[in-house]
Amino acid sequence: MIGTAFLEDNKSKDEIKEELDTIEIQLFRMQQNIKEIAKKWQIVSIDQTKDNGWVVIYADKGEEACQIMLHDCDAAFRGDWHAAIQADYKDGNTIHIADIKGEQNKGYGSILMCHLKEMARLENVQYITGDIVERDFDHVNRLEHFYSKHRFDVKIDHDEQCGEIIWNED
Repeated sequence: MIGTAFLEDNKSKDEIKEELDTIEIQLFRMQQNIKEIAKKWQIVSIDQTKDNGWVVIYADKGEEACQIMLHDCDAAFRGDWHAAIQADYKDGNTIHIADIKGEQNKGYGSILMCHLKEMARLENVQYITGDIVERDFDHVNRLEHFYSKHRFDVKIDHDEQCGEIIWNED
């Protein structure tokens, strides 16, 4: 039925072949990337981006901090991530986001945030917090939208150029 779904979108045979070739290449890269990533980190998941690309989610978790990383399967893994959330364990009840890094407007941050929240649920962590600091104010509106979309309570003081975010698993 895959062919039928493609044809319903009025795609030509060449377009369908190109899409299938792209998927085949991504799946091959994903397999190779997972092998390389698993040598050093814990594989968390594979996921799809908003543009239907495949990504590998992996983590480096310690007792005091964790990092959840994402590698896009459009490229071979060379030891670097395309996006990451770095966080600290503040107490048994809170994960504090230190930073979110990576390529923008690809949906990577949303994928990572979903996995951070899932990790919090699995570890019975009730809160995820973070700070919005002065260096963030060149993109504070985008941050406010991002965190609100992920059901964080966002408080911003525009005069002092600071703020905080809190997610509570209720």
